[in-house]
Amino acid sequence: MIKHACMRLTIMVSFNKLSSNTFFKHGLPFLIIVVGGSFALKQFSSLRYQFSRNEKISPEEQKELDKMFLKPSEYNIETEYEKLKQMDIDNWENKRIPRPWEENE
Repeated sequence: MIKHACMRLTIMVSFNKLSSNTFFKHGLPFLIIVVGGSFALKQFSSLRYQFSRNEKISPEEQKELDKMFLKPSEYNIETEYEKLKQMDIDNWENKRIPRPWEENE
């Protein structure tokens, strides 16, 4: 029992000495944050490369994507200008769309 109390007292004395030391008050937490932050950033940056799209596109997917986008030869400024000339842009009517709070009334 006395040995246990003596050991407890020495632990408390050494803890008090360490808590008054400025390195253990300020330096050690700073180093832990810097080193721990480095490991955390490594994990977050690895997620970027882990989930980046680097797999090949199958031919079926490529056909679907080709249907969605125009080929560069089909789209040029002259054809768009011709479409715009055919439209009647002088005769138009302004149509008001109901606002969200007016729809319920």
